[in-house]
Amino acid sequence: MLKFYALFFILIITGIAQNILTAEDAVKIGLKNNYDIQIARNNQEIADNNSSLGTAGFLPSLNATGNYQLSKSEQETNSPFSFGNSDTRNANGQISLNWTLFDGFKMFIDNSKYKELAKLGEFRSRNIVENMVVSILRAYFNVVQQQQLLDVAKSSLAISKTRLEKQQVKKEFGGASSTDLLNARVSFNNDKSVLLNQELQIYIAKKNLNILLGQDPEFQFTVNNEIIVHLYNLNYSEVFEIAKEKNSTYLIARQNKILADKNVGLSKSVYSPNLALNANYGYTDRLVSSDSPQFTRDIETKSTDGSVGLTLTFNLFNGFRDNLNYQNARLEAKNQQLAMEQSLKELEGLVREKYISFENKFKIVNLEEQNVSAAKQNLQLLQDLFNVGAASSLEFRDAQINLARNQANLISAKFQAKLLRIELNQLAGLLTIE
Repeated sequence: MLKFYALFFILIITGIAQNILTAEDAVKIGLKNNYDIQIARNNQEIADNNSSLGTAGFLPSLNATGNYQLSKSEQETNSPFSFGNSDTRNANGQISLNWTLFDGFKMFIDNSKYKELAKLGEFRSRNIVENMVVSILRAYFNVVQQQQLLDVAKSSLAISKTRLEKQQVKKEFGGASSTDLLNARVSFNNDKSVLLNQELQIYIAKKNLNILLGQDPEFQFTVNNEIIVHLYNLNYSEVFEIAKEKNSTYLIARQNKILADKNVGLSKSVYSPNLALNANYGYTDRLVSSDSPQFTRDIETKSTDGSVGLTLTFNLFNGFRDNLNYQNARLEAKNQQLAMEQSLKELEGLVREKYISFENKFKIVNLEEQNVSAAKQNLQLLQDLFNVGAASSLEFRDAQINLARNQANLISAKFQAKLLRIELNQLAGLLTIE
């Protein structure tokens, strides 16, 4: 029987452990189930597929056509040269080749442009993934925060319950006033209300995380009940230099500028002539059958034809449309240059803001840890004094509330510091699961 209970206990613990959701697991699930990410990856694959020589026009086009036709003719005439009633079978096939040899370097620019579009697709896909990861981590650590606040509420309620029970015992033996008992009951009820509200908050936080992960909103799980915040090991200048090379939002803006420059080159290529190689090869087989006495046998004709040549095309005038397209492409390139510069300034401001905010919040975490330590010592001291009647119930309650408030402040500071570090890593293109 003892072995049975031991096995049962192990199975329960194993089942609970299996439902522990880590931050890394949450990110993996979210990235797997999120539709936006799947679409972004497909679009990136499309861009990669387009970056080929054939798409840019380097390779020739080769077409094959074939035709088979039967026809029947019935004639009534007094002409001695009449075919009379006849059947005709006609079969032919043709292969044609068209190869652009020169188009004002358009094919080279197109090839380069498609490669840059593939990079743009990669940056966009990475940006979507990074934003999703940040959203998941924010929701995950909010669950951890709410769980920690729930633990604080439970601890505070346990203290109030012990206080209420002691006051009830004292009241029964005439050692406590009605006021002390009523104050203890009010404190217990208030802490019970805080606990109920906090249970609702953790339910909402878990529901939001489940939805973000594409899971059943009611799926049950537990989290690692700890938020660890490490000091940033890079200074602001180092973070900004890394961000200029790895930040996906800025890289998208920079890539749009490169593509705009490519479009300027494409709009200029139309001013050059277009030279193409054309080649054709055809085969024809024609058979005519007639019941006319003029024809003693079927007439069969077979022929092969081939041709090769060069075609030069040069647009001389099209209503100034080419010039208009060129001017618009140059203006768009200027716009993208301005957008890139603006993106860099915004990146610089965000990195500075997040870096200073994180340093400030990290200092606040250290101060709040000291406050919690002092509040615990103060509560323990007043609890001892209260038990021997040397401190009032109001003094004890104030110490209890002060501890709960400082614990909540510490939890909130750690949560905010964690998010600031995650956001700073995203800006620098160094997003990792910590």
